[in-house]
Amino acid sequence: MTADSGEKLAKRRAIEALRNGVPNSEAVRILGCNQPRAEERFEELLAGEASTPGTEEDLSGILVSGGFGEGKSHLLTHFQGLALEQGYVCSRVVISKETPLLNRDKVFKAAVGSALVPGRSGRLVENLDLRSKADTAAYGNFFGWASNESRCERLNGIFTASLIAYEHLENPEMKSRIEGFWSGDRLHAADLKRSLRELGQKSYCAFRAPRLTALPPQRLRFMARMIKGAGYKGWVVLLDEIELIGFYSMLQRSRSYAELAKWLSKDSDGDSGLITVGAVTDDFASVVISAEGRKKDTDKMLPWLSERTRWEHIRPGAARGMQLLESSCMRLESPTQADLDRSMDNLRLLYSEAYDWDAPPAADTGVGGVGFQRRMRYKVRAAINSWDLQRLGLATTETEAEGFGYSYDEREELEPGSDREFDSIGPSV
Repeated sequence: MTADSGEKLAKRRAIEALRNGVPNSEAVRILGCNQPRAEERFEELLAGEASTPGTEEDLSGILVSGGFGEGKSHLLTHFQGLALEQGYVCSRVVISKETPLLNRDKVFKAAVGSALVPGRSGRLVENLDLRSKADTAAYGNFFGWASNESRCERLNGIFTASLIAYEHLENPEMKSRIEGFWSGDRLHAADLKRSLRELGQKSYCAFRAPRLTALPPQRLRFMARMIKGAGYKGWVVLLDEIELIGFYSMLQRSRSYAELAKWLSKDSDGDSGLITVGAVTDDFASVVISAEGRKKDTDKMLPWLSERTRWEHIRPGAARGMQLLESSCMRLESPTQADLDRSMDNLRLLYSEAYDWDAPPAADTGVGGVGFQRRMRYKVRAAINSWDLQRLGLATTETEAEGFGYSYDEREELEPGSDREFDSIGPSV
């Protein structure tokens, strides 16, 4: 394949991604991003510019909200490109049945599995190439942090022990199992201790296997620090479609709110390098959380948790999560006419170069018709479909669009009995 044909193929893939409403990095690069406030705040986070401690904005990330088709996915893809350009590892996780927000173990595994490392491809831990970084100052700081956290019993000793074993082991199978443990898989403590004794590192065998429920939060902190220890600036995790928690039961929603608050809270022991960005629909808070909404979580949930001793401990986190979703979401800005014209001109040029067609007509960007909601997704899809028909010499059609919104009716989004399923999260050790 020639370079020219490869470029055309990449541009056609970008066109198809836009047609399906899931813009890829090439499409986002060409169309640009018309969200200066959100981009400015994200750039501040990447630059490590902290806000005033104790304020509403004292967070390790941001929340953005917008309607269906208004550009949330586009913005997250833009953020992903910015993060990679500035030396951050970046992961994107779509909240779903397979990755419910209340289960940090599953969200963590999804984040590790989707992680992109600047300039590399493949699995995250392998790309960090820790053994080659063992003599660097960044790795030394990371190992010192892990050792200190273990001494203070804020991090189980299995993590420091696994670092020692990984640094000295020549057994590829055991190294792979340690990498898997860091990424969320099983690791038997007896096997690790046996390897340490064989290496003459018996002093690191004193750890006790951690409780299953303690593993997910410790793994997250450990991985974020490990990424910095490998010489990267930090770890950006993008959480998309947070609004799907609206379909959960009361308990599942409360746990999800508490988890969201944890993902956005700054690490108490310093800069972990973890930055979280969450995207949610603009009507979620008013329908699900607000006292004027249908579910009224802000009125019902906290008393409901207080009546259940087993779950009362998540009450503060649930309150914090609801507060963030109600008052700290950055609303996507509506594009100006100039923004629309510029984006559609860029799309027209992209289509022309992708299909060697010199004369795609200008797309209608005015108010009304398919653009009645001024949502870029509808405009882009209508323009691409119209150009396809004209390029192929077929009759043109008028695209009809209907507004879309979630009902947030509770359903079995998670498996039956899932409130019990997540009581003990994390793999066995």
